[in-house]
Amino acid sequence: MITPRTLSGFRDYLPSVMLAREEVLRRAREVYRSYGFTPIDTPACESLDVLLGKGGDESDKLVYRVLSARGDKAEMGLRFDLTVPFARFSAQYINELGTPFKRYAMGPVWRGERPGQGRYREFWQCDFDTIGTTSNAADIETALVINDLFTAIGFDKFEIRVNNRLLLNGLLELNGLAGKAEPLLRSLDKLPKIGREKVAEEMVKEAEVTALQANAVLDLAETTGANADVLNKAEAFFSASPNEKAAEGIRRLRELLTVAKAAGVPEERIKIDLSIARGLDYYTGTIYETFLTDLPGIGSVCSGGRYDNLASKYTKQVLPGVGASLGVDRLIAAMEELKHPLLTGQTTPAQVLIVNFDAARLGDYQRIARALRAACVNVEVYPDTTKKIGTQFAYAEKRGFKLAVVAGPAEFEQGVWKVKDLAKREETAVPEAELVERIKQQV
Repeated sequence: MITPRTLSGFRDYLPSVMLAREEVLRRAREVYRSYGFTPIDTPACESLDVLLGKGGDESDKLVYRVLSARGDKAEMGLRFDLTVPFARFSAQYINELGTPFKRYAMGPVWRGERPGQGRYREFWQCDFDTIGTTSNAADIETALVINDLFTAIGFDKFEIRVNNRLLLNGLLELNGLAGKAEPLLRSLDKLPKIGREKVAEEMVKEAEVTALQANAVLDLAETTGANADVLNKAEAFFSASPNEKAAEGIRRLRELLTVAKAAGVPEERIKIDLSIARGLDYYTGTIYETFLTDLPGIGSVCSGGRYDNLASKYTKQVLPGVGASLGVDRLIAAMEELKHPLLTGQTTPAQVLIVNFDAARLGDYQRIARALRAACVNVEVYPDTTKKIGTQFAYAEKRGFKLAVVAGPAEFEQGVWKVKDLAKREETAVPEAELVERIKQQV
């Protein structure tokens, strides 16, 4: 017999976790729609020329190739994120859609990387993007959406770390390193994981820069302090050799902080962090990483940034974009560890169980169940009349039903139904005419 098992880097979702996962997606959808983002979808597979060369060499190594039906040639690959397919989609349909175009998309992506805590080879992303504008207002709105997204999911302790690639690009330009931006920024992205010394060593080796040049990048990246202090220090950093890109990056970050404060986002929610680089090569401006204060070690659970040139791979039309992606499966892993309130242990979406007391009354049980469903109450009728009432109550409690509804010969004679609150273990006789309204009040 085949041993039942999941592949390394993949996971199954049991009902209690899947219910929470679906609720996260529902709340994300509501937040995105509240800002005017509209849904689209793209295929799981794309042509290899669409996927490769967009996120850098490291990204290309993670793409799962799909062999042709004959098995002799890889003609396409599984998408490694939802941004590259969106860039292709935009280039293909933008004349029909118009700009700016705001979209959200949810679905699985695949990366052939080493599994770890909250890191899988198959995982869901939950993206939102605005394409067709370079306005900093779109970058600022991205931060506002992230804030509202985590608030809606039920977090109040999280931090949106923000940087702008223009500062890093400006520094590289001043030091004659613009052509080595990709390996330098990929190395810088590892700073929280391996530390300054090893990052500097990797920069010298992989980007072929001097130790002095590597340390100049790290000095800027490790600027610390309150948001205003960090930006003032960054400004001073470039005072001796002014750079237009760096100045614009600082201006955009200042404006983001000002508008977010005016919009009512708590100041502690947004932190300027000049060490954030985001490893993918296509980012050009503002970048975001979101961390849970109580579990920072799991890494960023919502990341993104501005990508002004990605669609140019597919069209001559200029289609700058900005957006972010919620890593649903990493977030769920964090929620499991933090025992988030959405993970209640409930294994059914139904709130009410109708106990199957008498097989001859199945029609009445289903009649009441349909009346409750029409009132937007989720109901399950227990299927087996051979099970004792106690067994059916145990079933209801194990799966997390809020109420059990019972009616036997005596109740039908009196025209009432017994409603039992399973948590409080309280039972009330309710006239059938009042049953639906009473249950609506209790669930």
